[in-house]
Amino acid sequence: MGTWNTRGLRGSALEDLTNLSNDKYRDKGLALIQKVPTPIKPVKIDQESRHITLAYFEQKSTVDYIGVVQGIPVCFDAKECATDNFPLANVHPHQVEFMDKFEKQAGVAFLLIHYTGRDVMYYLRFRELKKFWKRMEEGGIKHFKFSELNPAYALPENGPVPVHYLEPLNRDLCERRGRTE
Repeated sequence: MGTWNTRGLRGSALEDLTNLSNDKYRDKGLALIQKVPTPIKPVKIDQESRHITLAYFEQKSTVDYIGVVQGIPVCFDAKECATDNFPLANVHPHQVEFMDKFEKQAGVAFLLIHYTGRDVMYYLRFRELKKFWKRMEEGGIKHFKFSELNPAYALPENGPVPVHYLEPLNRDLCERRGRTE
């Protein structure tokens, strides 16, 4: 498996904001979402600070978060991107496979992407990710452009929580049911 070091802390600001949002959703009875811990095996530990400085992942992770929103199973991964081109290499094949199987079990899978250069957060529906993934597998570009995304799925800037993904999730669910909001 891969190794862990400070590179693994990329996206921790988004993760912190998402965790805060999930806590508030839980407290309001709107959702119960858990951060999925990635099992690691420590290799080096700084004896003075007792911090892990090098570790190996014991197994492949699935997604960052999993839970239920008003009776609907959801899973998602949180990603950050500094440019307008999101590299599909930031999503691993086993994650795409897990999300695909999750959706086949009537769950909802998605990515939360923070475009840090624009300071825009985006809800990427799994079916969009799958379309971009298929394009890549067929020899197309290995990223997707911000301009290819549906602006209706940008997260509200002034929502009740820092990462207010329930609004675009509701839009996604309405579209799946063939109706508009």
